[in-house]
Formats: sequence, C-alpha cells, structure tokens
Amino acid sequence: MQELFNLKGEVALITGASSGLGAHFAKTLGKAGAKVIVAARRIDRLEKLAETLSEDNLNVLPLEMDVLDSDSINKAIKYSQSKLGPITILVNNAGVPSSGRAIEMDEEEWDRVIDTNIKGAWLVAREVARGMVENEILGRLINIASIIGVNTSAKRVLPYSVSKAGMISLTKTLALELSMEGICVNAIAPGYIETELNSEFLQSPAGQRIITRVPMGRFGEPVDLDGILLMLAGPSARYITGSVFTVDGGLSLSTL
Repeated sequence: MQELFNLKGEVALITGASSGLGAHFAKTLGKAGAKVIVAARRIDRLEKLAETLSEDNLNVLPLEMDVLDSDSINKAIKYSQSKLGPITILVNNAGVPSSGRAIEMDEEEWDRVIDTNIKGAWLVAREVARGMVENEILGRLINIASIIGVNTSAKRVLPYSVSKAGMISLTKTLALELSMEGICVNAIAPGYIETELNSEFLQSPAGQRIITRVPMGRFGEPVDLDGILLMLAGPSARYITGSVFTVDGGLSLSTL
C-alpha cells in the first residue's frame, strides 16, 4: 500500500514555492521521495528553503522563475532537466490574491491577478506538458485552485474568483487534450488553509466570523492537503483526470 504514495525517482516542479503552501508542498513531495524543484521570483527565499529541507536529506533545487515570462520558464525547465532529469510532476501553485469591490477596481489590478493566476499556470503547464510528451512520460499536472473558484464568494474577490474558476476549466480542458498521452491533470480546491501569509487575518475578528461557517469548526492546516496531493502525484491516481478535489472542512457545502 505504501508504494501508492512512493515518489522515488519522480521529479516535481512546484511554482510559487517561496512561502506558504508551495513551500509545504515541497517538503511533502520531497519526503515521499521525489526530487523537488522549487520555483518563484524570490531566489533568496528559495535558497533558504532548499537549505532547510536539505537538513532532512531532501533533494531540492531552487530556481528563479517568473511564471509570466516564457523565456524565464523555458530557461528554468531546461536547467532543471540538466540537473535532475525531465519533470514528471507539476504543482501549479503560483498565484496572487485580490481584494476590493468590482466597480471600484482598476484595470491594472484585474490584469495582475488574472495574468498571474491563470495565464501563468497555462504557460508553465504548456512547457512541462511538452516535455512530458517529448519524453513519453505518464506525468501528473496538479493545479491549485480554490473553493472560491467552485462556489462564488459574495464579496471583494472578483478577479481571484474568476481566475480560480478559470484554473478549474484549464484543468478539465488540459485533461481532455493530454489524456491520450497518459498525462493526468487534476485540481485541488482548498478552503481556508492557515499559513504564515494569512494567519493574522484568519485570527482577526473577521477571520473568526468565517470559521463559524466551516462545518468542521476549524481552519485547515497545510498538512490537511498532503493526502490528496500525494495521491494525485503518485501511481494510485493513474486513472484519475479532469477532477477537482475540494479540501475545505465542508465549507463549500454551505454559503461562502
């Protein structure tokens, strides 16, 4: 049974890995045996993360990458392949949040969120999938969406919500296109997962009001995503594609 979650010999690329869930995903996949590429724009934070994970004898390669720059993506993937071999797992995690009323938001804010969260995910998936097809790899593409992309939130997150709904559509369409290549494409849609990036807000009075709507009565922790991540990245998911898995303590069952 443990072999279903054994990633020894796999090469995993995680975008947006300099902090938060991306950094946690790197540790999770590395502990499962994968060689891990952590990518983001902040190389100093990536190098610090790689140093920390190396203390646990994990094989981690930090790479500077801008998901909105095709040349940056191509260069990073080419370099990582020369060091670790072809990528077999992609975790498309890079993204930025948004806030503010739709009618008050300027065009630049819309473009910043939509471009990073959906165009960036497509650009990285495109290049990684090309490599998988070229090397005849039965790979895994895992997109990090959100329950806000599954059920519309009522307030102040329009471009983020739209981008995550787009991520779900991207997942399903790519799954169809790549299925004959043996590449599985799925999405994880987390609810409110507490990390160092959002802890202050979630512990505020506004955050504590949100927790009253979570049927399980608590916010999620990064470890709550480990099971679904390892399943989708490993051999147990070889016949799962185009699916979206919510991990939200039941929040999407009620009104967001």
